[in-house]
Amino acid sequence: MRLVSAVEYLLHCHSDQLRSITLSPDAKLHYALFLDYAELMDADPPLARLVFANPIDYLRFFDQAAILAHKKVLKDMVSHEKGVEKKFIHVRFNVCGSPLEFPETFPRIGCVRVKHRGILLTLKGTVIRSGAVKMYEGERTYQCKKCKHMFPLYPELETRNKITLPSVCPSQRSNPCEGSKFICVENTTVCHDYQEIKIQESTQVLGVGVIPRSILVILQDDLVDIVKAGDDVIVTGILTAKWSPDLKDVRCDLDPILIANHVRRTNELKLDIDIPDDVCMKFKQFWLDFRDTPLKGRNAILRGICPQVFGLFTVKLAVALTLIGGVQHVDASGTKIRGESHLLLVGDPGTGKSQFLKFAAKLSNRSVITTGLGSTSAGLTVAAVKDGGEWMLEAGALVLADGGLCCIDEFDSMREHDRATIHEAMEQQTISVAKAGLVTTLIVSSHILGEGEYKNGKQDEDLANIWPLSNLRWRSATHNAARTTVRMLESLIRLAQAHARLMFRNEVTRLDAIAAILCIESSMTISAIIDSIGNAMHSNFTENPDQEYAKQEKIILEKLSLVDESQESNGLGGFC
Repeated sequence: MRLVSAVEYLLHCHSDQLRSITLSPDAKLHYALFLDYAELMDADPPLARLVFANPIDYLRFFDQAAILAHKKVLKDMVSHEKGVEKKFIHVRFNVCGSPLEFPETFPRIGCVRVKHRGILLTLKGTVIRSGAVKMYEGERTYQCKKCKHMFPLYPELETRNKITLPSVCPSQRSNPCEGSKFICVENTTVCHDYQEIKIQESTQVLGVGVIPRSILVILQDDLVDIVKAGDDVIVTGILTAKWSPDLKDVRCDLDPILIANHVRRTNELKLDIDIPDDVCMKFKQFWLDFRDTPLKGRNAILRGICPQVFGLFTVKLAVALTLIGGVQHVDASGTKIRGESHLLLVGDPGTGKSQFLKFAAKLSNRSVITTGLGSTSAGLTVAAVKDGGEWMLEAGALVLADGGLCCIDEFDSMREHDRATIHEAMEQQTISVAKAGLVTTLIVSSHILGEGEYKNGKQDEDLANIWPLSNLRWRSATHNAARTTVRMLESLIRLAQAHARLMFRNEVTRLDAIAAILCIESSMTISAIIDSIGNAMHSNFTENPDQEYAKQEKIILEKLSLVDESQESNGLGGFC
């Protein structure tokens, strides 16, 4: 009765997917049918509860229902439509927006316990290792010698994919045959694609001193090869265990694993943050209040950058521009020009460099902090590890920070050849590796911060005017909506674009270009344009930044022989 109900539900709510699968020409492929668990809860709550409580049986039950629904769609097709009968359709449950997102069924990887075994469990993490795609035997049909009853058997991961024969015939007849001898039916073996990945919980949700835990995830059929090392994923599946490999003088244990039913990559989600309307209105009102003195408004935001460190205006501006970043563009030849800047903070011990590093990591949606003293080239990029006789690539810090921020403390302590390994990552934002016969290219972090020693900074006396961390996070997120097009020296382009985003604009003005020049000039031992710019260590927040900017703009224009164009109120003018 429940099978009929499941078939009717699939035909009623997912007929478009079934039709698309039916029209696909390849009959040997494994096809996915995506269902929202929240919709099933509304349509058939008892069936939804059974899927949660007994997923081992009811996920197969839904696969059978999908095949029956597919055959019904195929039968009802008109004559001119060429449908092909499929053998393998797998129902994939997306638990987003359902009660299964509560902590009891959506724990941290480090909080997975025996009580979670056997239910539909959801875990979130970053892929740190991705194995090769293999083939394994997933089903075999046997026949009772006595009554000729045929029944399928499935291998058990707990027994290393061993198929255990029943003690008596499982036929459900009024008079049980009680046969105990069975034979394997020829040509009934069903093989599946099989891949093992390892996901690790994010360090940002952990406390100080807590080691991030990881778990092995098994992907099958249509799920293989859909994620790679460095991807953020949410995996829904069944928690079980398998015996660890036999090693000499090593105790054999049961290792927890998650057999995936649904995998969702969340890499794109961080680039498409839904900002509430009230937050947008706060930004607009903020800049309306400072429309006559925009640099004073900018400085109010910069005061919220690492507020425990007093002063250091230029450093805070550089950190903000690095986090916000510019716009990547492609030239006529197809070459990609990166829009993100990298920042290297150099200074004496006790000047607060590590404070900026930690604050930047806290502000970024995705970040990894490491130290140069204990980091190798493999730890930063990618390492080749051997697991069960197979070589795999395990992601390092730069890959784990894919699309985010990688902070390297004590950068000067790294060995020279280890520092050289990140040159490609900084310029091309890719990592090319050739280890243990594995040749590939990975995606890496957008920004790299190199820093020095740790030191507590002084408390800023004007904390009442500091933007809270939540607003700074929204500021970092809103830069994705800005699109600017300028032609300039690459170092100035990135900083000018980032400054425009910081000022809540989608066009680069002369003010942004001047600010970028000042930022670069302050990092030089001897200023090339402004002799009185001063040391970044002694740069403080001025009372009237807009008036100070007018003086600096005049000096720069005179130095660059652009006084005749000083009346232009917008655009980059002679800077192009």
